Amino acid sequence: MQVALGSDEKTGLTDAVVHWLQQQGHSVQLVGPPAGESDQWAAVGRRVGELVANGEAEQGFLFCWTGTGASIAANKVPGIRAALCADAPTAAGARKWNDANVLVMSNRLVTAAVAAEILTAWFDASPDAAEADNIAQLE
Repeated sequence: MQVALGSDEKTGLTDAVVHWLQQQGHSVQLVGPPAGESDQWAAVGRRVGELVANGEAEQGFLFCWTGTGASIAANKVPGIRAALCADAPTAAGARKWNDANVLVMSNRLVTAAVAAEILTAWFDASPDAAEADNIAQLE
């Protein structure tokens, strides 16, 4: 799967997530400092959202200090449903009940081990057909 990953800083967490995604066979397009670019969280969040919304990436992964700013920036892009997740059950629920297409994590709170749990839950979950009406309202 083609995915986009961005952050306002390159960290051990972003490196670990890139490695995890590549180990799972995903092709990762980097945005912002992980790609060697100098961008702030708002620009990175918007750019990852745009890559997902226009089909250049199937899903997006974002990071900033709290995760809140990147979530807000990505959610400004039409068609994006970015979810800030700090644990695996929240990530699974975001996919299942909201058909979230951008996963956001906090550089401050999430460790590489927890990120692996969050990513596994994210990819193992799929949208629940019973939520189709609710998800359609998000559009």
